[in-house]
Amino acid sequence: MKVQSILAIYILFWTMSLFLVLPFGVRTAEEEGTRAAVGHAESAPHRFSLGKAAIRATILSALLFGIFYANYLFGWVTPDMLDWTR
Repeated sequence: MKVQSILAIYILFWTMSLFLVLPFGVRTAEEEGTRAAVGHAESAPHRFSLGKAAIRATILSALLFGIFYANYLFGWVTPDMLDWTR
């Protein structure tokens, strides 16, 4: 597999992982014991840390990509195994 392909697939895994981890660890103003700022929805996050979300996404995407790449090398699941129309 080419380096460019590896990088492109990893970026896809990272982006997917970021969207998966975004809701975890987010608390609303009510859960924090404060009032929401004027004009904000009650469900809006009180504090959001993009850094923490990025670190979580990096860890998750590294694990998922590692499994993907190991499958690429060892052929645990092949396209023929996924063809259910036969």
